[in-house]
Amino acid sequence: MEASSLRFAAAARTLGEVARAAGLVVPSFRSPPRLAGVDRTMKRQSDALGGEAVTVAVRIKGRPWVSVLADMIDGVILSNSLSGSTAGAARTVMWAAVEADAMRGTAPHEGGGVARQRNGGRSGQSAGRRGPQPAGQPQTRVA
Repeated sequence: MEASSLRFAAAARTLGEVARAAGLVVPSFRSPPRLAGVDRTMKRQSDALGGEAVTVAVRIKGRPWVSVLADMIDGVILSNSLSGSTAGAARTVMWAAVEADAMRGTAPHEGGGVARQRNGGRSGQSAGRRGPQPAGQPQTRVA
């Protein structure tokens, strides 16, 4: 399965949530890398507060999704200078989180089908709301 920008964005959100929950540095992700001919690059910069900002750039076009995802996960590992069993544990948690999104159907998928929505499939409406009421009818409230 080839990678797409929608899958890339969803994976970046998930990996960011996992890294933040673990107290790790959350890198920003972008695509493609500015350096031609490479699949992944990393850039470290000092931010205004004296902290470090890390950008992981990954090539998406023409690559299998699993390869793109592996580069993103390795980018988080490298951003935090993790090694050994700590890196292995973090890698396992990140793979599981991305896989859980795919199993729940909340991650975008390829193909012509419509991705399952988090609000129970009510297109155009947020969960817990009703659509517009006909004119002359009292508005109903949903708690």
